[in-house]
Amino acid sequence: MVEIKQVLIPDIGDFKDVPVIEVLVKTGDQVKSEDPLISLESDKATIEIPAPFTGVIKEINVKPGDKVSEGALILSIEAADRAENAVTDAPVVLDKAEESGEVVVESVVDPKKAVVERIEKSLSESFVSSPKAHAGPSVRRFARELGVNLGLVTGSGLKQRILKEDVQAFVKAELSKSQGNDGFGATLNLLPWPQVDFAKFGPIKLKSLSRIQQITGANLHRNWVMIPHVTQFDVADITDLEALRKESNKSTDKDNVKLTLLAFLMKALTATLKEFPTFNASLDNNGNEVNLVMKHYFHLGFAVDTPQGLVVPVIKDVDQKGVILIAKELSRLSILAREGKLKPTDMQGASFTVSSLGGIGGTAFTPIINAPEVAILGLSRANVQPVYRDNQFVPRLMLPLSLSYDHRVIDGASAARFTTHLANVLTDMRLALL
Repeated sequence: MVEIKQVLIPDIGDFKDVPVIEVLVKTGDQVKSEDPLISLESDKATIEIPAPFTGVIKEINVKPGDKVSEGALILSIEAADRAENAVTDAPVVLDKAEESGEVVVESVVDPKKAVVERIEKSLSESFVSSPKAHAGPSVRRFARELGVNLGLVTGSGLKQRILKEDVQAFVKAELSKSQGNDGFGATLNLLPWPQVDFAKFGPIKLKSLSRIQQITGANLHRNWVMIPHVTQFDVADITDLEALRKESNKSTDKDNVKLTLLAFLMKALTATLKEFPTFNASLDNNGNEVNLVMKHYFHLGFAVDTPQGLVVPVIKDVDQKGVILIAKELSRLSILAREGKLKPTDMQGASFTVSSLGGIGGTAFTPIINAPEVAILGLSRANVQPVYRDNQFVPRLMLPLSLSYDHRVIDGASAARFTTHLANVLTDMRLALL
């Protein structure tokens, strides 16, 4: 037998004429016990009234803007079987959500005294730390599930209240903005770039950026914004390595090969990357989940300063090449880069990149990671420093190392171990053969 039951405003303490700010159901909706029906809002808190039993909504007797008190008729429900409605009418009380400080509804079986006490306690504490967004608990839960910041959503409800439809529209708009995004970062809501008439302050001259600078600039901006950079600084004692390099150059002059520090560094770096394979990896988003691609090849990119801007040629399979062959590749690719003759394949496939400013100067810097790589090594100018060894200070040639890494993949302890290992190999190149 069909039974129509009326749902009334339960005991909500001493609150009277509380505005209805949102009706969460419509005629014909199937609801379960404890599903929210309407939202009320006093001057201190938001209250959701739940369904006291399972059934189908037959008639709704309130609308947004109405004011209600205890006992007021909300709506009528065609009740389901008694078995589904074992939980009967229960008072509604408020409690603070664990994550956001918002007020949500729950049912209790304790009668009026406990209800009123908990309401008063909740109202006295509610919304002290809650978000300013004008939205009910159900909408807040919905937004939290989608990861939406309600502070960015414009409400279309009564008094600009944020409705579920507003959250959905916001998500659709953000998705349409970020169609070209690779999934690792969200569209940023940044202030517009300042437009300034510089000529009114003094003489100016416009100079166009080169095509390489425009492309590089866009890539660097994306990488800096989307990758959480951290930089680990260290130094390596390369006194013996520099002596080896100079001695080796004497015997390779006839082959027109100049052994640079970078050639030895790449060999040492390969040994360190084998010891710490996470630094030779890349993040990959296949649409469903983010994976770490572990690479079993060692293609090292190196930044080259050219008249047109910065380019990064790549030496392939560095682990399979000796220092002399690496030096030849460095020279060949550097010449092609400065002449603007690099092929696209010469700049593809890097698993790790080195940026060396040693020939110019500086003590340390923060290189920007070359996405989708997860780390980059910067080299500054080596200089002689007093180092305490064997109970005395001795002059040693020290090379500054600047390792920027993606903190989503690499932690600080791993970065410190990486630079320590690399410094040890550079100090004793025999370790690169192990």
